[in-house]
Amino acid sequence: MDKRDTISYIEGRGGEIVLTPEEVKALDTINQKIASGQSLTNIIEYLFKETQHIMPCDRIGIAFSDDGKRLTLYHVVASYSPLYLDKGYTADLKGSSLETIFSNKTPRIINDLEEYYKKNPASESTRLLLKEGVMSSMTCPLYVEGRIVGVLFRSSRKKNMYGSREVVLHQAIAERLSQAVEKTYRIEQLTQAINAYMEMLSFVTHELKSPLSSIVTLGTTLKQGYFGEVSEHCKNTIDRILAQAEYLLTIVNEYLNLARLETGSMPIRKSTVTITHDSIEPALAIVKPQADAKHITVEKYYEDITLTCDPDAMRIVMHNLLSNAIKYNIDSGIVRITVKKEGNICIINVWNTGPGFPETQKHKLFKRFSRIETDELLSRKGSGIGLFVSWNIVYLHNGRIYANSVLGQYAEFTVELPLE
Repeated sequence: MDKRDTISYIEGRGGEIVLTPEEVKALDTINQKIASGQSLTNIIEYLFKETQHIMPCDRIGIAFSDDGKRLTLYHVVASYSPLYLDKGYTADLKGSSLETIFSNKTPRIINDLEEYYKKNPASESTRLLLKEGVMSSMTCPLYVEGRIVGVLFRSSRKKNMYGSREVVLHQAIAERLSQAVEKTYRIEQLTQAINAYMEMLSFVTHELKSPLSSIVTLGTTLKQGYFGEVSEHCKNTIDRILAQAEYLLTIVNEYLNLARLETGSMPIRKSTVTITHDSIEPALAIVKPQADAKHITVEKYYEDITLTCDPDAMRIVMHNLLSNAIKYNIDSGIVRITVKKEGNICIINVWNTGPGFPETQKHKLFKRFSRIETDELLSRKGSGIGLFVSWNIVYLHNGRIYANSVLGQYAEFTVELPLE
């Protein structure tokens, strides 16, 4: 029988080594944790606690690079504090010793960081590690689909702690991490893309809001003759300009609300309010010009209800529901607003005449960028954002929002809010 049948071997840059029972057990446990879906953070925590007996370790870190140009620390665990080189630290790869790992795809050992720093005084990361008392460092590349996406660090506060055996073991651990690394790396990329998108969305919408508001204000002032009498032909042109500007301003406000909501910058500040006075009527005042332009009758059936909510956030909800009730209404139609109490629930219903929507497409409501696809509804301008924002605001109030319709007759949206 070949001795390889009973003894475990692994190969690496330092050659072939025979694994001790403790090393075999550690590697097997890592495999099990990865197979069971453990998060990369949990696995790194495990590595730090359970592998110190097979390799010197006072600190473990894992870092990612999404472009091969910069490296960002994703997670760090250490036996001491404080940490000066911690999660979130980002550094350029160009000109650093880590660049060699990416270009040559080989591990790196520095067994005397003090000596290394004397030769590389520009290395900020080395300076910070020395400040923590770290003296030895070992680094191995991490792969996703054959491409290096990051590195795994193992460090000691003693000098000359790492040799060829430790490199081979460290490499073996890094290779076993590939599955967990790939999942986490993809999530990190997606998260960064979403964050960048939301930041861009917030910036653009914020920058557009003021100029559009100015266009609407100046256009209205011009139409009213503040700068001199305006002919009917010019008034019609100004009306078209205002209609387009107001539509763009509505879209900008919807996107701004979406960005604030998804970046967590729309906090819910609750207070005791009268819902009709503090949220519904202010929203109705904003959409009244559009209702008047279509000769729409607004019917109001209010009960005097006091509840705890964020009046500004609920004003956004009511503005979305009322503007939709007018936009998708017929000329000379009706919008009916009902506010009533049932038990410990405040029920707000917005009903309108109009094309309504088919039951088969009801599931598309309250989803981001989703619109019901009927010829009648698609002919009206809309972004599909307002109802999604409204759903989230109502959800944050521990309430619910839903809709019903009879195609070709009416549509109604209902908001239910707890009184307490």
